[in-house]
Amino acid sequence: MSDTCIVCSRLSFSWPDDTPVFDDLSFSVGSGRTGLVAPNGAGKSTLLKLIAGEYRPREGGVTVEGVLGYLPQSLPLTSDLTSDLTVADVLGIAPVIAALDAIESGDAGEEHFTTIGNDWDIEERTRAQLDRLGLGDLAFDRPLGTLSGGQVISLGLAAQLLKRPDVLLLDEPTNNLDLGARRRLYDVLGDWNGCLLVVSHDRALLDRMDRIAELERGEVRFYGGDFTAYEEAVRTEQEAAERTVRSAEQELKREKREMQQARERAERRAGNAARNLKSAGLPRIFAGNMKRGAQESAGRAGQMHASRVSDARARLDEAGRALRDDQRISLELPGTNVPAGRTVFLGEGLRARDLFAEPGLDLTVRGPERIALTGPNGAGKSTLLRMISGDLEPGGGTVRRADGRIAYLSQRLDLLDLDRTVAGNLAAFAPGMAEADRMNLLARFLFRGARAHLPVSVLSGGERLRATLACVLCAEPAPQLLLLDEPTNNLDLVSVAQLESALGAYQGAFVVVSHDERFLAEIGVRRWLELSGGRLLETGGPAGE
Repeated sequence: MSDTCIVCSRLSFSWPDDTPVFDDLSFSVGSGRTGLVAPNGAGKSTLLKLIAGEYRPREGGVTVEGVLGYLPQSLPLTSDLTSDLTVADVLGIAPVIAALDAIESGDAGEEHFTTIGNDWDIEERTRAQLDRLGLGDLAFDRPLGTLSGGQVISLGLAAQLLKRPDVLLLDEPTNNLDLGARRRLYDVLGDWNGCLLVVSHDRALLDRMDRIAELERGEVRFYGGDFTAYEEAVRTEQEAAERTVRSAEQELKREKREMQQARERAERRAGNAARNLKSAGLPRIFAGNMKRGAQESAGRAGQMHASRVSDARARLDEAGRALRDDQRISLELPGTNVPAGRTVFLGEGLRARDLFAEPGLDLTVRGPERIALTGPNGAGKSTLLRMISGDLEPGGGTVRRADGRIAYLSQRLDLLDLDRTVAGNLAAFAPGMAEADRMNLLARFLFRGARAHLPVSVLSGGERLRATLACVLCAEPAPQLLLLDEPTNNLDLVSVAQLESALGAYQGAFVVVSHDERFLAEIGVRRWLELSGGRLLETGGPAGE
């Protein structure tokens, strides 16, 4: 296989309503691991579907060298129509397994040998692949409907790897995976020797890439190195662009000032010349010629300065285009301060049916602790958060909450009234805040002007998160304990950074459920709890799960 594995040539694609997605997009991807990043809605998943052949471009073409494997973000394996499929069906090995069983039972029909082909070791290869992904205990005849969402994703990846693809496309492969499953996926992809193109907002995964491809303003740019190197390169570019913009702004001011000064000098000269001509008593025709000459000279000078101003303005516009939109959130939240050591939640002997082992869970949260709650999927982390918030009564044990608000952000982000505007929701959460203060606050959360008056129902996932954070963090009274359940799921990298900024300004206690190690490090987690096997354990850092 050649070093160039994927070639997109002058690719154009629009939705059926003629909304354009790509126009004349060209790029190529070579062997090795490439991470594709862009804000949500930029077309990352659409681009993978075009490469995989699931979508057809309006113009242009896609060439893929060798066997292609593709794992989409939304697997078609989780519907009611597919729940009766078995593990072997999903892996694509059911016919070969059936043929091997038939031959072993004494049926030497030629069709069985044809079905098997060169896959006599299919069971051993499949078992080895499943073991690497933590699925070694799955029976081939186990129904798909009995698996967790994370197991289904890992099984889908195993199915693609069994194809022995030359080119592998993965769309958000770590979504819904717990930390243990993520680490196993990292190891598998670390050994990958073909061409990998992965769409992800998982920075730990992106830091294992050989290069980063950025889809920005309808173009793909490549940066050598992992995601950390990409961030540094973008930061350096931005600093250079900002310096260029400042220089261009100064140049434009200078040219405008010189043009104004030249105009004033010309006007003074014209006035002086008129007075001198009048006092000199020159013939009228000669005086008129001299006046016209002075006016033409002033006109040429004015055009020259106007041209310089126009050129300086064009350079400023060009420099401005190199600047990225500033999407940072800058906040101060003194109202969320909780005195050190103050107990905001105490639970003893907490029990939930089939989840927490006897004698139950004990948990104390003191302000302003920053706690990460980790553990495998299905261990009961969301259940525990709901017990802390009061949304769910424990099946046993005692609970004591401090006088103060507890805010719970579920994975569904369902705290806001969808029919109200962003500003209207904030008014409901903080009725005592002046309207001008509310608008200034929303501007800090990047809801400026008309965007503050949009109904929540039309917001994107990242915008809805920002609106929820604005209402929760600035509520009256402000929360002393914040509970977050997988807050980075389905967020793009810009939105994750905004969430990190908001939590950095929060001065209360929080408990966050997340499998994103980089995110947990960025928000300053100092206490780690692992919920596993029905027990809650203190750990010194992220557990292996």
